[in-house]
Amino acid sequence: MIEIFYKRNNQIETAESIDILKEIPKEDALWLDLFSPTGKEKRAVEHFLNTTLQSRAQAEEIESSSRYNETDTAIFMNTNFLMPGPENYSMESVSFIICNNILVSVRQVALRSFTDIQRRVQAINRSYPTGFHILVGILENRVDLDADMIELMSKEVAQYSKRVSLGEDVGEEFLLDINLLQENTMMVRENVIDKQRMISSILKSEKTPDEINSKLNILLKDIASLINHTNFSFERLEYLQNTVLGLINLEQNKIMRVFTLVSLLLMPPTLIASLYGMNVQLPLIGGNWDIVIIACFMLVSVLFAIYIFRRRRML
Repeated sequence: MIEIFYKRNNQIETAESIDILKEIPKEDALWLDLFSPTGKEKRAVEHFLNTTLQSRAQAEEIESSSRYNETDTAIFMNTNFLMPGPENYSMESVSFIICNNILVSVRQVALRSFTDIQRRVQAINRSYPTGFHILVGILENRVDLDADMIELMSKEVAQYSKRVSLGEDVGEEFLLDINLLQENTMMVRENVIDKQRMISSILKSEKTPDEINSKLNILLKDIASLINHTNFSFERLEYLQNTVLGLINLEQNKIMRVFTLVSLLLMPPTLIASLYGMNVQLPLIGGNWDIVIIACFMLVSVLFAIYIFRRRRML
């Protein structure tokens, strides 16, 4: 699927057929959005721009040299867009190409940032005179969405912290939830840093119009604050995780202390029972009250052990 944005009579119009590329001049084209494109659509765009689109494998490369590349006529950029799920987050790679001030985007999934900016381009066409301006609009919208995700994760961290403060039951599932939130926080941070690197590279390019430099610098400041916020959230999660582990260790120590004290209390009567269980001649054997006397000895030994433990504040 392809959606083409082009200028006509001082308005921005759209088309969903590659046939329009044969009718409009290059200087009127603004944005070619390729969503799960077919081979025919890719070849038509390559012929229109006289360049080569990057493959999905190239878009997913993690090396910095593959994430941003600049030639004499075009700028090639690859970045990841975070997709929030019910539990885990996922990364979706998106390729951007700017050639002759025309923006080309190649993606495989529907993204809210693109849907929002498509409506804005048609509603406020004067704000998007070139493909560079559309790209900045997409990045601004994406950074806002990332900020919303970071805010939601901060609220989740606060809820977890409140549960610990209220003394609610915390265990293995609670730790797994914290670990999942840590993974999501790291993915958001990685996603934001990827945008920071991309914007910094655009700022360094001589092809970038001067009028968008101020917006890019503001985006960099916003991203820096988001990175600081994610770092704080991650540190808070680590502190919360250590607190929960400490509480679990304390609970386990209490249980082991009870078992240890019970074992120690039973040691004297066990010793007495072992002695009178031997096949040797011992005192107090042969009478009718032997079992009662021995039981009393055992009870006295337990009471004496309890007295010693209380004296030493072990109970």
